[in-house]
Amino acid sequence: MVHTIVAKLHTKDDPVAIKKLSEKLVEASKVYLKDEGTISWYVMQDHVDKRSFTIVERYEKEASLKIHVSNPFYKEFGAFVMPLLDKPIEILRHNELE
Repeated sequence: MVHTIVAKLHTKDDPVAIKKLSEKLVEASKVYLKDEGTISWYVMQDHVDKRSFTIVERYEKEASLKIHVSNPFYKEFGAFVMPLLDKPIEILRHNELE
């Protein structure tokens, strides 16, 4: 069963923070797509609120998340991103219906 995570991020009101987060999300997508068990890793920016970003991560199964969080980039990503945000990341987890 495909396991999907939707993560919502919101940056501080700072053009530099928006640019840095945007660039790091594109980099993260390229890194995480190489992880075993990752089907897709999409990043999007809201068309109105440029401070609002969404990540849609799709994994072959929920257990594939262990590979994702053990990627050395995972800690680096978190340490880089958290100071750019003005509120905690909202994370939704779903199992896709078949």
